[in-house]
Amino acid sequence: MKQENNSFDKKRRAAGALLGPLCAVVLWMLPIEGINEEAHHLLAIMAMVAVWWITEPVPIAVTSLLGPTLCVLLGVAPMSDAFANFANPMIFLFMGGFLLAKAMMVNGLDKRIAYGIMSMKWVGDSPRRIFLAIGLVCIICSGWVSNTATCAMMFPISLGLLETIRDMMAQNGKIIDLKNYKYATGLMLMTAYACSIGGVLTPIGTPPNLMMMGFLEQLAPTAPTISFFDWMVWGVVAMVVFFIVASLVLMWMFPADVARIEGAQQMIRQRAAELGKWTRAQKNTVLAFSVAVVLWILPSVLSLIYGPQSSVIKFYDSHVPEGLAAMVGALLLFFLPVDAKKGEMTMTWKDGLEGIDWSTLLLFGGGLALGSLIYSTGLSDWVGGGIKDLLGTTPSEWFFVALFCFVTLLLAEFTSHTAAINLMGSIAISTAVSMGFSPVPVAVGIALSSSLGFMMPVSTPPNAIVYASGMVPITKMVKSGFIIDVIGVFVITVPIVIWLVKAVMGV
Repeated sequence: MKQENNSFDKKRRAAGALLGPLCAVVLWMLPIEGINEEAHHLLAIMAMVAVWWITEPVPIAVTSLLGPTLCVLLGVAPMSDAFANFANPMIFLFMGGFLLAKAMMVNGLDKRIAYGIMSMKWVGDSPRRIFLAIGLVCIICSGWVSNTATCAMMFPISLGLLETIRDMMAQNGKIIDLKNYKYATGLMLMTAYACSIGGVLTPIGTPPNLMMMGFLEQLAPTAPTISFFDWMVWGVVAMVVFFIVASLVLMWMFPADVARIEGAQQMIRQRAAELGKWTRAQKNTVLAFSVAVVLWILPSVLSLIYGPQSSVIKFYDSHVPEGLAAMVGALLLFFLPVDAKKGEMTMTWKDGLEGIDWSTLLLFGGGLALGSLIYSTGLSDWVGGGIKDLLGTTPSEWFFVALFCFVTLLLAEFTSHTAAINLMGSIAISTAVSMGFSPVPVAVGIALSSSLGFMMPVSTPPNAIVYASGMVPITKMVKSGFIIDVIGVFVITVPIVIWLVKAVMGV
């Protein structure tokens, strides 16, 4: 199966390498009415970039740099405009989040949290409660640490629990093959799905959340600003409901065949004990992380006390924007000492550099660059007009949001969710503005939908990690993922976006 997957990827990349430039040339030469020259040329560049984001003949970050580079070379925009968004404040919110997450991993704080939850008395030896506890750890951690890192941490823990089950069965005279064991498939899928679901909790939980906030700030400056606290209001609701649905579906499809898993709790407690006492580095990491969280949430508290338009809020927003709050927490890691005499700090610069996902930063910058050009060249108005002409009328906001959520989900299933966001985010927001809709609901809907890529191993890194275990048949992943995707988009995401988000933001 892995060889077939690699073969498909090679063919996909080879086809994309040819199809991308071909689409660009065809659109460049094709006469298009109702569009100016700059927008026409940008459309051709966007076609190539979109194909290459999806097929990845070169790394996604390279494609993200190629887009604005071609825009300068071909006269769509000057370099000062095309590359300005690579220094967008949201870039530094990303960077601070990456550094804080890396500190949690390097100093073992993530494992301490994981084993702390797993060793609670309510978990015990029940396979269902262990199943839920694994998911609970994943959603909590991935709300603050990257989904991939969380899954990489939880994957061996889940494997250890499954090996305990196999050993227990063997002692009772029953030999099981974990690769054909229903509960093993369910536990692996829970590990992957919960990591993706937890990403919707906070703006820093997964790159698409911050990317959409950045698109909103850049392309719809008159729209209400989404604060860290605002996002968490609907993020908590979405995460809980997504988790309940995923848990019910997986427990229904992959039930446990034993009432108790003998030895599971002992294994977890033993590993928790092996972590020893809290280290100075772990305490410092908690302090730095707490400072960032307080700075993120403080504006919402102050607005409740003084009012959202007060001079206190304006002063705070101008001096401590969310990107700066992230950097304050991250920079503290390099100043809080572990051993002052030896000059050892909580994080080294080498660890910090390795903790920053430069590819995502470049991808985000490239997406913002092209998004701003879609708006400034008037291409967004042309796209909006095309949608109106295609439908024969201006669609309802429900239909508009559902359409973009569904298309984003489809793209996220077959390419990276960050590429899907980069492709759909700027188009959706600029089109919403041109059609007279508030861009906030569709932006949040797209971000939430991109976290629902559950059907394919290539959809998200957590899916790929558990698929590599050999315990997750592709047919089982497709079937369970399809059910959760459909419920997630049409029953959960769109209603949350239309009702809850609009109520919170007053749009």
